[in-house]
Amino acid sequence: MESSLHQFFEAPGQGDSVVNESRSRKNSLIDAKFCKEHHDAHKLTVNNAEGESNQFQPRPPLLPRLSKFSKSKSIEKVVRIRKLRNSQESLSDPAETGSSTDSLKEDQTIPGPGEFDFSDPSTVRKQDFNVRPLSAATSGSPVFPDRGRSFSDDERRPHSQQSDPTDLRMASTKVRLSPLLPTGPLPALEKTFVSAPLRTANRIDKDCLDYTVLSREKRTERLHRNLSDSRLLEKMGSDSTSVNSLRSNCSMLSPIRPQDVRNRSFLEGSVMGSGALLGAEELDRYFPDRRLSIYIATWNMQGEKGLPANLDDLLLPTDSEFAQDFYVIGVQEGCPDRREWEVRLQETLGPYYVMLYSASHGVLYLTVFVRRDLIWFCSEVEHATVTTRIISQIKTKGAVGIAFTLFGTSFLFITSHFTSGDAKVYERILDYNKIIEALALPKGLPDTNPYRSTASDVTTRFDQVFWFGDFNFRLNKDRVDVQNIMNCTVGNDMSRLMEHDQLSKEMKEGSIFKGFQEAPIHFFPTYKFDIGCDIYDTTSKQRTPSYTDRILFRNRQVGDIKVVKYTSCSSIKTSDHRPVICVFRVKLRPGRDTIPLGAGFFDRGLYLEGIRRRITRELKMREAAKNQSNSAICTIS
Repeated sequence: MESSLHQFFEAPGQGDSVVNESRSRKNSLIDAKFCKEHHDAHKLTVNNAEGESNQFQPRPPLLPRLSKFSKSKSIEKVVRIRKLRNSQESLSDPAETGSSTDSLKEDQTIPGPGEFDFSDPSTVRKQDFNVRPLSAATSGSPVFPDRGRSFSDDERRPHSQQSDPTDLRMASTKVRLSPLLPTGPLPALEKTFVSAPLRTANRIDKDCLDYTVLSREKRTERLHRNLSDSRLLEKMGSDSTSVNSLRSNCSMLSPIRPQDVRNRSFLEGSVMGSGALLGAEELDRYFPDRRLSIYIATWNMQGEKGLPANLDDLLLPTDSEFAQDFYVIGVQEGCPDRREWEVRLQETLGPYYVMLYSASHGVLYLTVFVRRDLIWFCSEVEHATVTTRIISQIKTKGAVGIAFTLFGTSFLFITSHFTSGDAKVYERILDYNKIIEALALPKGLPDTNPYRSTASDVTTRFDQVFWFGDFNFRLNKDRVDVQNIMNCTVGNDMSRLMEHDQLSKEMKEGSIFKGFQEAPIHFFPTYKFDIGCDIYDTTSKQRTPSYTDRILFRNRQVGDIKVVKYTSCSSIKTSDHRPVICVFRVKLRPGRDTIPLGAGFFDRGLYLEGIRRRITRELKMREAAKNQSNSAICTIS
């Protein structure tokens, strides 16, 4: 053994010759096979390009024979490139990105040159270009737009620009399973990052938008969120989708957090203006401009039992664009059935309004209706009465007052009937003084500004005061002269008549209605008419037409009350007086939770009866219209 090893190391030339001889034989076989494959492939390419019609065309010379070292290097390089492409093909192949079937793919290289049947060119082309079959993903699906191509771009090139088939030995591909796709085309994606299910879940009505959207659309309106909504939006930042979905799923109102419900009792809560139920945030939410609309009507009914068939002209005139927030109706010499009168008022105003309070003093009736949305912000209602007759049992002359607080503004409404007679001005002044001293209001309501109140005048204890009724002040002029002035009046200028008005004169002198104001009068006198017509008194007394029915107002702050309309209702002619109406815009201020709330109390029985009558009236009108349309006249010839 040692001798043989020694012989081997001692004669290196012999060992090298054996190794070199084995290598040369192996390389010669590889070279021969490689040259044959190259020659056949080149022949196939030429035949494919020229259509095998020119078989006798001169052919280019074969490639020069490579040396042993270069051939071995090229083979190792091909193997190395093939391994590298197989390991990184899934990352470099753009057709694989986004596929959900990558784990099911299998590597399958193109068969070697010995596996091709070069005698049949169709077989070569089939194996060459159809190795990767086209799946549903390569058919132009909108979900996989990048897969609309085959394995190689050579198929889209002309034959002259196609690559050599021998280069396919260094390329590899993978067999892919077709992804599971719907049979029909998918809908186009919208330009939003929110998915369709999320958009469906958070869909809201157009009428229920966020406050920020409304403020952009209506820049003149100052809409503010309440305390709960503002805190919620501050924590959520710009993500308002959850707030919108919460508002749409629960209600159209702003969501209230449980913490706010725990901290606020709504009756004895915060004494500060901010955070209270009657505070600034809640006030701005319902009244962005902090203005309340009030509709006041006064009417001497002359004690008639028969009420007008329709009170729409009295409460809902056609020249008004919108209904008002409050309706206050004062009646003197009212009908004997007070309950019937209130039911008729509820029937006319309909289900949008509820009767907040009603008080009476003999035949003096005072009724307050409010929008049912605002009833929760009203305090407890108080009333008081005063008689101006010497004999207190006769309750035809006197006054009725109703007081309450809305948010932080206190209101007082007074309807009265003063002494009648053309020359009894002094008696009417006495009636006024007695009323302001004896009307015991407020009782339990807190005074919003006690430093400006006086004990001798009830009108100084409230922020907004409205006094209306039959004051019985006349025109100091003969009937003939008054009639001539009326005939010469052009348009609505009643200044010549107001020069002889007793009430205007006494107010200027300061003997009555101190601090009160009245809007300019642009209507004819409302007293005294013959019943059922527009002719003034034709009886033997021949009373002078006068402005006996008036509406006055007083406020603590200048400019808090603005008059929108001041006129008379000439269409109601069941009395010798014409009703007088006035529409106001009143300033509101925030309040505190120390104000005793009315807790939404109203006359439920009156409400139901009025709505029942309203429905019955509408059904009768429909039935009458139906009978009239179906009626026919038959004649006998």
